[in-house]
Amino acid sequence: MNTARRIYNVLFISVFATMLGLGIVSPLLPIYAENLGATGIWLGVIFSAFALSRSVFMPIIGRISDRRGRKWIILTGMFAYAVLSLAYLIAGSVYSLTAVRFAHGLASAMVVPIAMAYIADLSEKGKEGSHMGNFSISMFLGMGVGPLLGGFLNDTFGMPSVFYAMAGLSAFATLLVAISLPEAKPGGFALPDAPSTPMPALITLPVMQGVMVFAFISALGRGGMMVFVPVFGPLIAISPFEVGIVLSANTFLMALLQVPIGRLTDTGNKVALIVAGSTIAAIALAVIPLTHSFLPLLLVTSLIGVGGAIQQPAIMALTVDAGRTIGMGTSMGAYNTVFGIGMIIAPLMGGAFMDFVGIEAVFYVGGAISLIGTVIFAAMMQRSARREVAGETPGPG
Repeated sequence: MNTARRIYNVLFISVFATMLGLGIVSPLLPIYAENLGATGIWLGVIFSAFALSRSVFMPIIGRISDRRGRKWIILTGMFAYAVLSLAYLIAGSVYSLTAVRFAHGLASAMVVPIAMAYIADLSEKGKEGSHMGNFSISMFLGMGVGPLLGGFLNDTFGMPSVFYAMAGLSAFATLLVAISLPEAKPGGFALPDAPSTPMPALITLPVMQGVMVFAFISALGRGGMMVFVPVFGPLIAISPFEVGIVLSANTFLMALLQVPIGRLTDTGNKVALIVAGSTIAAIALAVIPLTHSFLPLLLVTSLIGVGGAIQQPAIMALTVDAGRTIGMGTSMGAYNTVFGIGMIIAPLMGGAFMDFVGIEAVFYVGGAISLIGTVIFAAMMQRSARREVAGETPGPG
């Protein structure tokens, strides 16, 4: 097995195990938080703490990884995942749970974006969509299997077993990375000539401008889905296990479609794919309150998964294109940071709508914001294309 294939396999398995651990908890954490006395706004605060930490530290960690190597950062983050998984068990209030989520966000900033940068370093020109789409399967598959496993563990062994499972999976990933992943160093195998671009230069690159605007508004629109679907489910007589199925179906579809959509991305119009996928997901999100039983909710959330699958390889391909100019760790960190900012605001905004208007408003407003964001992104990329034709700027590839 050559070095590149070994790196890919190790990171794929490790990220799958890590995301499986996170997915196990996702449908149960809102219930866990409500048992500690969390209101809708506090639910938003608890989930936003994770995204806030990611957003603060990702650009810093991304730039460090471009200069100092990636393995030690991934290894540290995965070890922290394992330790913090157990910390959930001793969180006895919404305040301590928020603190654990904040620390967990820092660990997350050291794992997935840096692993994505590692894979992006290996991506051949013109095959970014395929490489990033294939690797994204590890994340979506982990998040897809996780809720099913979490629901089963909770129903069979109780809530603590869910956090023990998350800790065990993270510990396995830590050992695998420590033993099998070679280090990527500037001037070495995976970082032959990592650029060193000042952070303000990000906003001058048209491709990154479009990517960041889309990431922010997309997260702002759909960021509350994972938080509020588990709260919405019991209102229409859906059990926690059925909520797990709903969330799993969404991410399973994204995983299954990554390979064919990734290939289509390499030969098709990336911007058109992003616009089409985002539009499908936005409309489906707004329809969630009109579902009144398990099967309709499953169908609608599956459409959100299809829309996400269509857009994901394309937005990642644009980010990789930009990374060749500004550094992969920097571009991935910037994308994930802006996405994280949207994920900070979305649960807070959704929690306020839930408390003061009703949970249905969370999905109506989220769908509307996503549609507006899609229109803004399309307009920005059309303007960038016109400037490219005029010879002013490089295009998105």
